[in-house]
Amino acid sequence: MKIKEVHVHVIQAPLEEPFCFSQGWVTCRSSVIVEVVCENGISGFGECLCHGQQPPQIAQAFIENCFAPEMIGRDCMDAEVIWETLYNRSRPFGQQGAAVNALSGVDIAIWDAIGKELGKPVSKLLGGCFRDRVKAYATGFYRKKGGQYPEDAIEEARMHLKNGFRGMKLKTGFGVEEDIRYIRAVREAVGFDTLLMADFNCAYNLAAARRIVLELRDEKLEFFEELLAPEDVGGYAALRNLTSSYIAAGENIFGKIAYKEWLKAGALDIYQPDLCSSGGYTECKKIAALTQAWNAMLIPHVWGSGIGLAASLQFLATLPPAPLALQPMEPMLEYDQSSHPFRLDLIHDGIVFEDGFVMVPDGPGNGVEVSRTVLEKYKIN
Repeated sequence: MKIKEVHVHVIQAPLEEPFCFSQGWVTCRSSVIVEVVCENGISGFGECLCHGQQPPQIAQAFIENCFAPEMIGRDCMDAEVIWETLYNRSRPFGQQGAAVNALSGVDIAIWDAIGKELGKPVSKLLGGCFRDRVKAYATGFYRKKGGQYPEDAIEEARMHLKNGFRGMKLKTGFGVEEDIRYIRAVREAVGFDTLLMADFNCAYNLAAARRIVLELRDEKLEFFEELLAPEDVGGYAALRNLTSSYIAAGENIFGKIAYKEWLKAGALDIYQPDLCSSGGYTECKKIAALTQAWNAMLIPHVWGSGIGLAASLQFLATLPPAPLALQPMEPMLEYDQSSHPFRLDLIHDGIVFEDGFVMVPDGPGNGVEVSRTVLEKYKIN
């Protein structure tokens, strides 16, 4: 099943109402969709994660100018060979960041094509499913101009509870005292039966983060996410001993080699690679093996279109609990509930959410069909 063509679809839509997080404003939602076309006519689709302020043209340039010429004529079944070849090709100028981000979408597309050829979901090809549904927590709580906080956040939290979510993650990082006041108010509103997490998007140094986790001990957050910059491995390790809540990060760590160093340092309780940015199926299964070797928890970061969401569910299905037990600690799905003009339209609404859980798609490949109408509607390249 040789690769005949590689197409990059850069799609983007403006937000009717921009929102912000600790690093700035988001005015549009973008995705880089990779399409691998095989000689037998099968197309596989993958996605490169685009953070809120990330120009999608970065991944596009890597794929079109660096990866695609190396892929033409190769057999899709050689997925790992292709991955290592492309990584080595970009190693002198891209061991992390944009290069691995671009390679992630390529790898997901290749596995989607393999699954379609064999008539099996990727989760079955990667070793099978530990679960056919995944507990989901709502992520959102971005701030908007003219908003009232914490009042607007409390209203959003109640909406998520009404919609069936049992957990949710706040966007924080707007000042130490503001964050403490805000989290306390939301916790009081939702009660302690609701899993509550907070994502700071690398807003603080160790001193400020220490104050936050100590002040919020009584709020019993499930985890604190990205309190520090991703370069501060030692700072994260120091935070672990200050709180009974879990310390989490990982969306800005790329590939098994980087994750190895974090695990050796004992830096985190929860590791959060993003399938669409940390290396795709091929590399993230190796990251999962490393976390399993350290008996550490892995809960992927997920923030993108329906293609990335479906692929992440395939990956989540394959993750063993750490460790296996009669009542194991199961991984969760981060289910973005913020504004996104084409998230589910792109996959014909192919995600099923019921009673707090999202079903793992059981179709071939990523498990969903991609709408070419939506691709063309939002395409900007």
